Amino acid sequence: MRSRILLGPVLVVPVLVACVGCGSSATPPPSPPPPPAPTAGSTPGPLAPPDRPMPGPLATAGAAQSVGEGTRRFAVELWARLRSRPGNLAVSPGSAWIALAMTHAGARTRTEAEMRRVLHMPDDVAATQAEAGALLATWNDASRTAYTLRVVNRLFGAAGARFEAPFLALTHGTFRAPLEPVDFAADPEAVRAHINQWVAQQTQNRISNLLPPRSVDGATKLVLTNAVYLLARWLSPFTRESTRDEVFHGAGGRTETVPTMHMVGPLRLAELADVQVLEMPYEGGDLAMTLVLPRAQDGLAAVEAVLDDATLASWLGAGETTAVSASLPKFTIDPPEPVPLAEELAAMGMPTAFDRNAADFTAMANPPDPRERLFISRVFHKAFVKVDEEGTEAAAATAVIMAPRGGPPRPTPRPKVFRADHPFLFFLRDLRSGVVLFAGRVESPR
Repeated sequence: MRSRILLGPVLVVPVLVACVGCGSSATPPPSPPPPPAPTAGSTPGPLAPPDRPMPGPLATAGAAQSVGEGTRRFAVELWARLRSRPGNLAVSPGSAWIALAMTHAGARTRTEAEMRRVLHMPDDVAATQAEAGALLATWNDASRTAYTLRVVNRLFGAAGARFEAPFLALTHGTFRAPLEPVDFAADPEAVRAHINQWVAQQTQNRISNLLPPRSVDGATKLVLTNAVYLLARWLSPFTRESTRDEVFHGAGGRTETVPTMHMVGPLRLAELADVQVLEMPYEGGDLAMTLVLPRAQDGLAAVEAVLDDATLASWLGAGETTAVSASLPKFTIDPPEPVPLAEELAAMGMPTAFDRNAADFTAMANPPDPRERLFISRVFHKAFVKVDEEGTEAAAATAVIMAPRGGPPRPTPRPKVFRADHPFLFFLRDLRSGVVLFAGRVESPR
């Protein structure tokens, strides 16, 4: 039986840069002149079909460790800011990290230093960017993987706006993000719909309305967007015949009857003091979902409270392959609205990027009028994850909007039991690089 993982546009990080001297208004400003002819200083980047990844170097086993470590640390710190939200929760640290890494490429001075710390980039930023580019090439090369993983980027820039040539060269050449000119000034809602349509196309329509109404306006200068789509098969699949209705003990003592999948096979399992940690690999051996199940039915909050980078790293590396009888509920996480992340990211240590009077993105755009310089105005996040007998399907997207400152051992006869009949965490990652593609919490499978 086929197992699918579908990752839909999970993250939207619109970085809105608004003119310091010009506030947003219901009436858009006059349309700007047509885009200027390319110059040596600031030019629009070349366009590329959204469904044709550009060529580039391939990541090798053991490469991109700084990207993997950075996304893991970023994931833990972002989770600490979001975990107080009630109910099911899903995020894409990988999508958010890539979108913010593209934005970081245009930052300077204190803005750059703060973003680098939040993204946990080493001092050799150029090497990290190259690693990210190699990973994008590997993920998008269907001939080299046993799964479908599309990670695509695009810049939607205001027609007539001038962006720094080195920034466009880096985002296009390394992050495979072509620049598409759009007319925010004439009809910002039409542009918003166009961006949302692009995201939906890249995620097989699993992520829609990434940018909410009025999230862009006539003063918007740039939206940096990342979209992720994943379709993969379990290495040891469940079968529909083994699925049956069973009780799930949810948060607050609530119970519900949900379809629960069952399988017995060799899996990596760690029996720790407060949790069980089960790793479920996908076909090809490059991807895996790690499930963290508290031993106490009401123990998830306590587990989340002590989650830090060292703890997550220990979970991801714990356990040994043994025979396991695994029970896992079918679940879907599909929030109706995106989650704003600007306050969370600022609190994580990059407040200057959101400060219209202090942000320095002059490596992205450096207009002579300081009021036209850019800052991040808002960030949105939205994730979709579905797990059933067919596997896991997930999608993710990140948009940054800028505007002017203004081979296993033989199973033992008695398998160990992993029964996820109460709230748990999951982490879906690329095993070669360590990149955390998705992280989530299941409090109610329905």
